[in-house]
Amino acid sequence: MNDAVPGVVARRYRGDDGTTVGSERPGPHHHMPYHHMTFERGMTMATLNGVQLFRDTDGEVAQLHGIGVQRFGDRWYAYGEIKHDGNLFQGVACYSTQDFATWRNEGVALPAGEPGTIIGPGRIVERPKVMRRPSDGRYVMYLHVDGENDYSYAHIGTAIADRPEGPYEMLSTFQFRGYESRDIGVFQDEDGTGYILSEDRPHGTHIYRLSDDYLSVIEDVACLRGTDYWAGYESPIMVKRDGVYYWFGSQLTGWDCNDNMFATATDLHGPWSDWKPFTPAGSKTFQSQCDIIVPLDGAAAGGDDWHATRFLYIGDRWNPDDLGNSELVTLPIAIGERQATLEWHDEWDNTL
Repeated sequence: MNDAVPGVVARRYRGDDGTTVGSERPGPHHHMPYHHMTFERGMTMATLNGVQLFRDTDGEVAQLHGIGVQRFGDRWYAYGEIKHDGNLFQGVACYSTQDFATWRNEGVALPAGEPGTIIGPGRIVERPKVMRRPSDGRYVMYLHVDGENDYSYAHIGTAIADRPEGPYEMLSTFQFRGYESRDIGVFQDEDGTGYILSEDRPHGTHIYRLSDDYLSVIEDVACLRGTDYWAGYESPIMVKRDGVYYWFGSQLTGWDCNDNMFATATDLHGPWSDWKPFTPAGSKTFQSQCDIIVPLDGAAAGGDDWHATRFLYIGDRWNPDDLGNSELVTLPIAIGERQATLEWHDEWDNTL
């Protein structure tokens, strides 16, 4: 396949004086503030960095940890764990953008509950993801809900709202057939069917098909472990291109980065390919953990054609000592012909 990503121009590193210095890819550790967007012939172009802290229009660090992103109307809405005061639940924040450079703070989409409740401030609640259900246009949020400062509960949580930014009302938590559920992802197929991806430590990572109301699971479509690997993959992601499903995930190394993997299939039931890395071996996914892969065109990005050809990778670069200021790796990812390739760019131009 051609590894070049349409609509993306890799740029050299620019020093503080605006001059070009160094090589095209000096490495994944340097970061700079993103540039302001510009407009050309009705198109939006933003220069993004390979790693950055997203900031809202007030200059505050966007709390988009464990980020989920969906396009609703003319904006992308992003949901993240608020991590100002450590790892325990402080609520789910919502921000919106039209270019992934300028972020509008939409407020707290789902606040923490009262102490002792299922999403109280002592709980572990992670990976907020949202889909709009076709039956009535309401917005359903999914969460990994766990115990009081431990991982003993391992349930899927659901919440619902009338607007993408919320406020969301917490509905319930559940396990399908008693299977553990830790890191989750979501996927909506072109026919409107919704799916949850759910990491289950004893068995692997599941694809669950949702009911029409998106609030319960009606089928365990597939459950995979890694290739020559003892478990499934956490932080699961799924996208589709040209009839092929691409399933991404991270090995189980906690806050530490690893070489994230992907597998492909033409049917969600399988057979699935072997898992393999999509970044250079040993790069540890450019020191990140995959969070979300965002279609930048097609119906998922507001276009008329369902099929996406351009995708944005966003991954957490966790800082356990200062979780609220953990950076995000933001890079174009080439997906197609059963291959996926993520290459490093210090900065790059994203035209939408």
